[in-house]
Amino acid sequence: MLSGPANGPPRRVPNGVANGLAVLTSVLEALSGLLVDGPTLVAERAVAAGLSRRGTTSVGGDAHLVEAAGGIVCLNMARPDDVASIPALLGATMDPTDWPAVRRAISLLTGAELVKRADLLGMPFGVPGTAPDRPLVVTIGASRPEVGKQPLVVEFGSLWAAPLCGALLARAGCRVVKVESVHRPDGARRGPAAFFESLNGAKEVVSVDPSTADGLERVRMLVDAADVVLEASRPRALAHWGIAAAEEVQRGTVWASITGYGRTGPRSGGVAFGDDAAVSGGLMLHDPPGFVADAVPDPVTGLLAAVAVQAALADGAGALLDLSLAGVARWLADPEADMTVG
Repeated sequence: MLSGPANGPPRRVPNGVANGLAVLTSVLEALSGLLVDGPTLVAERAVAAGLSRRGTTSVGGDAHLVEAAGGIVCLNMARPDDVASIPALLGATMDPTDWPAVRRAISLLTGAELVKRADLLGMPFGVPGTAPDRPLVVTIGASRPEVGKQPLVVEFGSLWAAPLCGALLARAGCRVVKVESVHRPDGARRGPAAFFESLNGAKEVVSVDPSTADGLERVRMLVDAADVVLEASRPRALAHWGIAAAEEVQRGTVWASITGYGRTGPRSGGVAFGDDAAVSGGLMLHDPPGFVADAVPDPVTGLLAAVAVQAALADGAGALLDLSLAGVARWLADPEADMTVG
């Protein structure tokens, strides 16, 4: 019901979305006994916020499908800085709120030109065919002592994918501690209170000031004690806090990293949110073009991360779980895709 034009009948989502949700919820139940309804997860934010389908504009209203030279691309203006960066993206002096002019300028540029500029500017920008080949890459680390009955998960996550993973792990019996910077609290706090509560209500919340020695020491103590670290930052972000994923994995920690395009590869430094990542992975409607539901890669990546963490805990070794929103979108876009994960 969330795909299709605003004034018209809903359109069916690609078969791969239903297939992927069915596989992941089944595996999660087998690993943890947790029963999850996949379609409900995908629709949860829209229901909480009272959102509906909008055709070539995303359900949330920030992302737009636009015709570039050679095909459709996705311009996502999720943050004020993204709007301010439009002139630099298009190489033109212009009013970024002049939507007809923005469309005309995009139509003169190729997706390859636009994505190169967007990644340098740190803008979320979707171009079909630029997603990683796989939704998840696993690197095995050192073995560790047996995890207790209530594994400790330390979550450095915001918005949707990582917090959803943390929420599912909490429901499965883990102790989840959500860490927020006092300077940058979770942006989901500005959205529907019911949605934020559903993702974070079962967690302990710790606020830290990473610009202070005491704040960094508190973060370090939490990470040292963690069985699982869950984060959704580009690798250099936590490096500023003196935390390195590879080192923790070699101590036996399960480290789940959620990024737009993975930790390696051509777009590894790129920023992504669910709607533009979907387009990069080819998860969109065609003839006519349109978005598929509400930022589908976000909740599905959170679900996949929960599955992968549970599997890694059962294996008894540290692991780096490298998940990408765009890679998940690519996986879901193909109805014939192999739905095994790993």
